[in-house]
Amino acid sequence: MDKFTKLDGIAAPLPLINVDTDMIIPKQYLKTIKRTGLGVALFSEMRYEEDGSEKPEFVLNKPAYRDAEILVAGDNFGCGSSREHAPWALLDFGIRCVIAPSFADIFYNNCFKNGILPIVLPQEDVDKLMDDAERGANARLSVDLESQTITGPDGGTIAFEVDPFKKHCLLNGLDDIGLTMEKEQSISDFEAKRADAMPWLKRAG
Repeated sequence: MDKFTKLDGIAAPLPLINVDTDMIIPKQYLKTIKRTGLGVALFSEMRYEEDGSEKPEFVLNKPAYRDAEILVAGDNFGCGSSREHAPWALLDFGIRCVIAPSFADIFYNNCFKNGILPIVLPQEDVDKLMDDAERGANARLSVDLESQTITGPDGGTIAFEVDPFKKHCLLNGLDDIGLTMEKEQSISDFEAKRADAMPWLKRAG
């Protein structure tokens, strides 16, 4: 998993509440177990017409936001089913940070496990950032995880809270497997001691 330290990128505004995981990545794309290739299907029902052509009015289809790395959204983002494909699709598109007044718990935790920083802020702060995001190509925000601050295009800063353990994992690029591998030496030492104490457990050959 890629580390998240500081992100300076274009923020796209999505002023919708209750954006559920089926809106983020519709069910027909859930057959794959690969984490890549889902970016093209992100928000597909909002992004595309039935014939597959783009809807020019959808924010991520607008030239200024095609390379957005930050999403400023409404309340209760990521509600609905627990599909991990939702953060996979966001990450594959290029979104590394989502800012909203609240998130569904499972989606929120899945973001951290996939290298995405979900930031919870009061509605008034989200409104300010939403206004910044409406600036198109000038809608650049700087998100600093170490200092836990967001800096807007005019230089103003907003502080945010994040769980210390989740922060540690993102800063060091540690998913569940990475956390386990941090204990690799301890695991190897345990296995060696067990093999000496219980040689009958060793595999034959």
